[in-house]
Formats: sequence, structure tokens, C-alpha cells
Amino acid sequence: VTAEKREASKSLVASGVKIVKACEIVGHSRASYYRKIRDWRVADTAVIDAINEQLQRSPRAGFWKCFDRMRLKGYKFNHKRVHRVYCQMGLNLKRRTKRVLPKRITVPLEVVDAANEQWALDFMHDSLYCGRPFRTLNVIDEGTRECLAIEVDTSLPASRLIRVLDRLKVERGLPRQIRLDNGPELIAGEFVDWCVDNEINLAYIQPGKPQQNGFAERFNGTFRREFLNAYLFEDLPQVRDMAWVWMMDYNEERPHDSLGKLPPAMYRQKLENSSLELSQ
Repeated sequence: VTAEKREASKSLVASGVKIVKACEIVGHSRASYYRKIRDWRVADTAVIDAINEQLQRSPRAGFWKCFDRMRLKGYKFNHKRVHRVYCQMGLNLKRRTKRVLPKRITVPLEVVDAANEQWALDFMHDSLYCGRPFRTLNVIDEGTRECLAIEVDTSLPASRLIRVLDRLKVERGLPRQIRLDNGPELIAGEFVDWCVDNEINLAYIQPGKPQQNGFAERFNGTFRREFLNAYLFEDLPQVRDMAWVWMMDYNEERPHDSLGKLPPAMYRQKLENSSLELSQ
């Protein structure tokens, strides 16, 4: 504001108005008018260098953390001066750093014709009749096309995903590989560490290529068409109950074209019987 008033008063003086009158019109003091313009970058070079030194060590540090680090290093700058320079540098703005994903290698959509070898995960979105949104976590066995779980809630963080997999671990064991996309819940350190501890290989698809998770996408299309778009839901318990009934029908009664018109549960039984005969 002071710089704008100075420029306005100078333009009036240039047009022939006396300095006293120009300062009165603009509301600018004559002392500020005569004061030489100071470049804060030059006057506060030492403070700028000290702030940059701390941010190189801790890029995510806020003002007070940065100021405390400077005090520990022996700098005697007043906190008001440091905060002024900190704001003039634009560091008081929220800084967001985009997480760079590791390069994803194309994993062929090859499936072992056996149960509990390869699973696929994916999330879906929908809303209740009142407009409240909810999510579903769908877990698919790629070998038998069985739906192993449909978890429903308004929020499904990585901890909830681990809870679902822990339940499936008790019920039927864990697979050798899980195919999944790059959602925040699926790249979270908590989930990745859990998979490492359980010796599960994570086959991430490439960003923007959902066809690489084709079995989950095909199931999602069926689930959307035959369940989510077919009913109006009043609350989450109703969605959970109806989803469980639909999953049982999908696994045990509904013929699957790619399985020779057999339901997934019957196809899994056929595979298990074949493996027993070969072992004998």
C-alpha cells in the first residue's frame, strides 16, 4: 500500500502539484515520500540465506520450526523480522509436493488356473438415496473369478483394507500376488509393509490403464449393472446386507461365461478335484 501511495504522489508531483498537496491528496506522509526505496532482498540477505539453509535440511518445516532451528544455530534475528522475510519469500503459503510414483512395468494379464494364487483389488463409488456417498472395496480371485469380499463404508483407508485381508487370511489364506491400481490407499506404506511381511507380490498397473486390471474391471461392470444401478439404498447396513446376498448368488448360482457356464464356486471345486486326481 505504501508503494502504491508513493507512486500516486509522485505522479501528481510530476503533473505539477506541489509535494505537500500531493501527499495530502493521496494520504501519504512526506517522510515516506522522501525516504529512499530499499530493496528488502538486499537488506535482508543474511536472513534469506539463513532461512534457505534451514529449508535445505528440512523442506517441510513451518515458520516456527525454521525459526527454532535458526536459534539453535546461533542466529539472533528477531522473530518478527524473520517472519516478515519468510512471508515475503512466499513460504507462508501451503506447499504441496506431488508424490512421484515409481515407474510401473507392464505386467501381462496371465492367470494361473488355480484358486488362491492371484487376487485383484479395486474400489467403486456410489451414493445412498439421500445423496450420501459411499465406497466399496471389491476383492476378486483371478483364477476362479470368485468375489472374495465386498467391503462397504463411507471411507476405506489402508488400515481398513488390511483388516479385510486379515479376515480373508484366516478364512482361506493369502495369494502369491495381488493386482491393483495406484490409489492412495494401495500405495500407502502401511499396506505395502503388510504385504511385504506376508510375502505378497504387488502387481501395480500403469497409471491410466485400467484394462491391465481387466478381471477386476469386468467384475466392477457386472456389480455396477446388476447391483448398484439396480437398487436404491436407504443406509449403509442395507447396502452391506444386500451386497453379501448378491455376492453369494454371484459365486454359487450365477453362471460365468468364461468358466464354461459354471458359477465361480463350482469352477473352483472342479479345479480342486482335478488337482487331487493329478496328485494321485
